[in-house]
This record gives sequence, structure tokens and C-alpha cells, in this order.
Amino acid sequence: MLIEPLLPIGRYGPYPQRLCEQFEGVIWRFRTGSQRREMSGEFGAWQTVYDRFAQWRDAGVFAAMMDGMIAETARHGRTSVEPDERSETESCLSPGCPRAG
Repeated sequence: MLIEPLLPIGRYGPYPQRLCEQFEGVIWRFRTGSQRREMSGEFGAWQTVYDRFAQWRDAGVFAAMMDGMIAETARHGRTSVEPDERSETESCLSPGCPRAG
């Protein structure tokens, strides 16, 4: 539950039904470096994903996530923020997210 509390949903309208997919689309773009227009439809329309990214960027969401990951890493006595097996297979949001299995 590191990410969900940081997303400023109330500032930009009702809770979007595809929030998890949109967030994963943003992460896909970070990881691949691909053009936004090359994004798979599974994340939603590329323009919607970009708009959501811009809202989160302007609200400082990504900086807050990084600060949260660093704090969580320190809390567990680790020295680096490295993905573990769980982070690759579990969803980005709460168990209510369609991808949370």
C-alpha cells in the first residue's frame, strides 16, 4: 500500500476505474523508454495515461513514492531499493485492483 495513498485522486475527479492500468502504463513507459503512442491498449488510451502521468508529476507523486521507498528500505535495514520477486508479480495497488489476483 505504498502507492495508492499517494495518488491524488480527489483533485482530479472521481476515482478512475482503470487507475491500476494507467499507473502500470506510466511505469511501462519509464521502463521501456518507448514512445507514448506505442503503448499497448491494455493500459488505456495513451493520451489518458499521459494526462494521468502529468497530473501525478505536477502533484509530486513520483518524488513522494521514491521518498516512501527509501524510508521503507531503511525501515527493513536494507541498503538499496531493489525489486524483489513479489514486486514483479503483484499489483501496484490494493487487493481491489483487477490485477491484484
